[in-house]
Amino acid sequence: SGHCTLHPTDTDMVKQFTRILTVAAIAVSLTPSNAAMDTTAGGANFYSRKHLANKSAFTNRAVDVDVELTSTPSTRAVVPATFVATSVARCGEAGDSIAQRLKVGSYFALWYTLNVVYNVLNKKYLNVIPAPLTVGSLQFGVGALYSVLLWVTSLRPAPVLTDEGNKAVRNVGFYHMTGQELSMMSLGAGPVSFTHIVKALEPFFSAVVSAVVFGKWMAPQVYATLIPVVGGVAYACLKERSFSWLAFYTAMGSNVAFALRAVVSKSALNSSGLGENLNSVNLFGVVTIWAFFQSIPLFLLVEGNSFVELWKQALSDRTNLDLIRGLVLSGMFHYLNNEVMYLALSNVHPVTLAVGNTMKRVFIVVASVLVFKNPISIQAAIGSAVGIGGVLLYSLTKQYYEEFERKKEEEEESNKPRFGRRD
Repeated sequence: SGHCTLHPTDTDMVKQFTRILTVAAIAVSLTPSNAAMDTTAGGANFYSRKHLANKSAFTNRAVDVDVELTSTPSTRAVVPATFVATSVARCGEAGDSIAQRLKVGSYFALWYTLNVVYNVLNKKYLNVIPAPLTVGSLQFGVGALYSVLLWVTSLRPAPVLTDEGNKAVRNVGFYHMTGQELSMMSLGAGPVSFTHIVKALEPFFSAVVSAVVFGKWMAPQVYATLIPVVGGVAYACLKERSFSWLAFYTAMGSNVAFALRAVVSKSALNSSGLGENLNSVNLFGVVTIWAFFQSIPLFLLVEGNSFVELWKQALSDRTNLDLIRGLVLSGMFHYLNNEVMYLALSNVHPVTLAVGNTMKRVFIVVASVLVFKNPISIQAAIGSAVGIGGVLLYSLTKQYYEEFERKKEEEEESNKPRFGRRD
């Protein structure tokens, strides 16, 4: 049945989830937070500061300098330092490649695991307590508390924000809260698979918001790749057995909110003077705190009277401890899923991320179908495949043309005449 719920007899599942969560929390909290955010027009990408520093050091040392290498006692060759730097770099990369691949692979595996488990556990919990706004707000609270504990215990340096930084992060937090709460409403109103099929349209809304709000237009070829995305999702939803207008509209609203969040994030983070210790994971922690406080009036206004009654009804066949444990677990899985995503982003190329993010949605849809046994028609499966494939095509095409434009601008800049230069 699609209404699988948490039950006191699900102790093995809860123990398994708790073990996964414990390992993830330890791994994430002890990982150095050295991811620097690049909020260029191409999107928010994350790169390791150490990696960038090493590349910069090699580049700076290998300019107009010659060194001597002795291959044998009787043979000496003078070579440019650029060759030395490149050779040393390649040797280092060869030695570290296996470890780096294992590291990146573990991040992606953990990211997928946390994401799938969160979506399954979250749906089970919403089936027990159908109060998506309140549950979403309390999940924000769990993530906020986790961040504060890391800062208080000095496991991470605490961020210090200026007034401008607080204002910027507050705005990002509002759109993050809105997008997540609408996602929760969609997940509560329909199957997990249906919500994620509709949410595959997120790139379409990002492109529209980027053009209308940001004034940034992309190549026509990029917009053309959105046709299979929109067409595939529309075809999948046309005769979907589990179709719900509430789930559809709230998932669409979530797409708009997250697209606006991306635009506001880029605009805010391109400015300086936001504060100190604002690496990507700390930034997400502060955004989560703001999202929590901003979500409180919303759930009190909409579900304040009904939540207590729903909680009492849920106690008919489970204990308070079961409900609290499920809430904390779902909140931690949601928060750590995002943190691990940032760690993965800091170690891969944007194209790799695009592929990984697309495959993540496939895993969630497949896992939800297996767990909740929701029937999916052949038409929905075909439409989903076309839509998700279109998302991948869009991501790769967008990256290609952004790189093409960047190289074109660099070439034009290098060809500009430089006055006062002697030939």
